[in-house]
Amino acid sequence: MARFLIRSIISTIVTMLLVSMALFFLLEVGSGDITVKILGVFSTPEQRASYRSQLGLDAPAWQRYVDWLAGNDWRVKSRVGYPLVTIPNKESGEAEWWADVEGQPTRWKLEEGQLLALKRQGDGSTTEQIVSGDWQTDESGAEFFWGVDTKNNAVKWMRGEGAEVWVLTKAGLRKEGDGPQTYIPLRKGLLRGDAGESLQFGRPVSATLWSRVRNTAVLAGVAFIIVMPLALFLGIIAGINEGKLLDRIISIGGLGATATPEFVTGIFLILIFGIWLKWLPAVAIFTSANAIFENPLLLALPVMTLTAVELGYIARMTRASMVEVMDSAYIRTAIIKGMPYRRVVVRHAIRNALMAPITIIMLHVNWLIGGLVVVEVIFGYPGLGKYIYDAAIFGDFNAVEAAAMVTVTIAIATRLIGDLAYTLLNPRIRYA
Repeated sequence: MARFLIRSIISTIVTMLLVSMALFFLLEVGSGDITVKILGVFSTPEQRASYRSQLGLDAPAWQRYVDWLAGNDWRVKSRVGYPLVTIPNKESGEAEWWADVEGQPTRWKLEEGQLLALKRQGDGSTTEQIVSGDWQTDESGAEFFWGVDTKNNAVKWMRGEGAEVWVLTKAGLRKEGDGPQTYIPLRKGLLRGDAGESLQFGRPVSATLWSRVRNTAVLAGVAFIIVMPLALFLGIIAGINEGKLLDRIISIGGLGATATPEFVTGIFLILIFGIWLKWLPAVAIFTSANAIFENPLLLALPVMTLTAVELGYIARMTRASMVEVMDSAYIRTAIIKGMPYRRVVVRHAIRNALMAPITIIMLHVNWLIGGLVVVEVIFGYPGLGKYIYDAAIFGDFNAVEAAAMVTVTIAIATRLIGDLAYTLLNPRIRYA
């Protein structure tokens, strides 16, 4: 068992690393110019180049991958010349990057050619101080300064050469002067729980992602608790009644429910229970972060949709496995020897019949977590699937990458759990 666990853990780490590479390069390298999707096709090359620089997309792809995975504060520290620290914002609680200048959290900005140091006070406010002697000189004689700006970037200003940059605001693009020549968006890296800033919300991805993960976990958990025991029960009943009317009803009903697409089932349930009968909320409108706990009925229609889709598939897999086991020689021998039929089914047949469905169930946990896009979009449910969909439409690559890695982690974890459960059900392969 120990050897099996070690092999599984090593393969999990290698798989996660390879998937992270493929995911990153497909999204950030293979998808073309991301700034076109964000700024629109009518943006100018100058605007796109400025915004690309602000996002740090002008750096080499391999360097961006290392920064995304392991962070870049350790690398950028040598350029800024001071330790880089994160401090929670007094109002939002979200982490902000500062340079630790002799124990004083400091940021900088350039206004009308003057470099100003922003010193953070104990109450969260800042004081401004003109910086004059901290400029450095490069080989060509030009003066430059590396510091941390007010948008969580390490930036390089050139004295007397403030760049004109295009800043994306809610009202559109705005041109500003006194901008830096070089941007390095600061991040701790995915391994330390920092996936960067969400371009769609202008907030850290971690601040916007985990509430969606929680919502999807609740939805998927409730659906799992309802679907899996019910599907296994119906599959077992159909299997021990092979060819009988009850078997036909369960098999045909399950096949019909599974064959119907999620959006058809969801709309059908909305029309009946949400609009005509008005028994359940037609859409999952969240008036607060804890709306699903305040009004559990918001889960009713999404769970019913997932149940209809999953129930028949798992039940039919369980039925097929049960029929195969019940037709095996050792089951027939036990019945011929006079062992009570109920005891044969409960103590011998069910355990062996569950080995195949367990693997299928673990695979479908991945679908429940990461494949809920259609169901969540139909009901307006703010979960992980809808988060990925919205982020992909907007072009928020940081959010898509982080959310995708969450689903990959869940998929690999459930595969490992499925393997462990399989070894418990089948002792013959426990130490293989």
